[in-house]
Amino acid sequence: MNTHTLTFLNKKVTLPIINDLKVELTIQENPYSIPLDELFLMAARINKNRSFLFVSKVLGKHIPINPKKGLLIGSLLAGRYLEIVENKAFEFNGDLLSQLLSEEPVLCDEAFISNSYNPLIIGFAETATALGHAFFNSFETAHFFHTTREQLVNSQPVISFEEEHSHATSHRCYIDESIINHEREIILVDDEITTGKTALNIIRSIHEKFPRNTYTVVSILDWRSDLNVDKFLQLEKELGITIRTVSLIKGTVDVKGELSGLVERDQVVKENELYLPDVSYHYFDGNTLIQKASINMNGELSDVPYLKGTGRFGINSYDNQEINSYLEQMGMELRLIRTGTKTLCLGNGEFMYLPMKLAAYMGENVFYHSTTRSPIYPNNEATYGAKHKLSFFNPEDLSIQNFVYNIGPEEFDELFLFFEREIPKDKLDEFLKELNLTKIEKINIVFFSKKLG
Repeated sequence: MNTHTLTFLNKKVTLPIINDLKVELTIQENPYSIPLDELFLMAARINKNRSFLFVSKVLGKHIPINPKKGLLIGSLLAGRYLEIVENKAFEFNGDLLSQLLSEEPVLCDEAFISNSYNPLIIGFAETATALGHAFFNSFETAHFFHTTREQLVNSQPVISFEEEHSHATSHRCYIDESIINHEREIILVDDEITTGKTALNIIRSIHEKFPRNTYTVVSILDWRSDLNVDKFLQLEKELGITIRTVSLIKGTVDVKGELSGLVERDQVVKENELYLPDVSYHYFDGNTLIQKASINMNGELSDVPYLKGTGRFGINSYDNQEINSYLEQMGMELRLIRTGTKTLCLGNGEFMYLPMKLAAYMGENVFYHSTTRSPIYPNNEATYGAKHKLSFFNPEDLSIQNFVYNIGPEEFDELFLFFEREIPKDKLDEFLKELNLTKIEKINIVFFSKKLG
């Protein structure tokens, strides 16, 4: 396989989803000849604006993955970025690809893009917070932050923008203005672009206050139609800028059929069948803390500090070296706590990268996954992307419905549930009750930041 030849396939692939709903993909570019089923499955989305979802097998958002694959996909995207920028093959990408496709990948996330590049990298909440950070890892010199749906008290976002098709539309950027007030390239990282409207929205928002010449939009999947590609060209002309796009798969999507007659069935657990796991709580030093307070949609105030290491408030490459060293140390400590033979590490919402990286250091047979806001119709067929749905209110904000998919009964015997900030234990009750469906024997709840005082 020649992993460095750009392959123009124009190959049509029809993927059934559920009932008579299906998508027809026309694959235009697949530079590394990656099998599509290594990257995603399909599912039906409960969303009036979009009926389907590409369920990633490499992000760790909806499907449990080997955590090293979630880090490798960011590195592979960074290598592809370098090929687009330099217009030449990047030899290291073959090694990254072989590791990504391996059943037992080796952690390989060292910086390999020289300090002659010094971009600002932005990951989109909540799905691409870890992907953006993993991409950032490959740069010797860069800044990174991710957008957030959090609402801070007495803090105004430097920029904000909307994601119209999403179920949670508002993105905010709470960073020091110096991180973005310059003319360096900005790289926007998302898992998938379908219309590209979100990327155009943030480019407009940034350019209005902090203009520059070059923006790059990086994604695993790029499904823009010709009409949507033209909108990028139109914005380039309007603002006098260059917008580069980088992806691993490029093509178009044509939706066939409709979601009709689909009824979601609740999972019922009889009281005498409730599984009572052993639950323990752990508090770890979160390294550097950010003293910010937030208010949730219920109007409840939390003054528990945030972690600097998430990147929500901006970090540079020097910070990242310290963060990665800390995560390796903490991962080794968590490895000693492990008692299960098959362990699941579960992040929460935007809090994805740190738990993923920790999981990569916790030994063999450890998988990574995250809670999500995405409402998806569950279906337990083998090729469907969302099985065994758990539904509960987010313990950090009980006004927000959250979900976990693809954890079958007795599939794991141990769970590490990670929270960036400490929350009252009684707010975990509903989530823990829902986790009874998984019949996991041991649950470790890990907090990284305690309430002050």
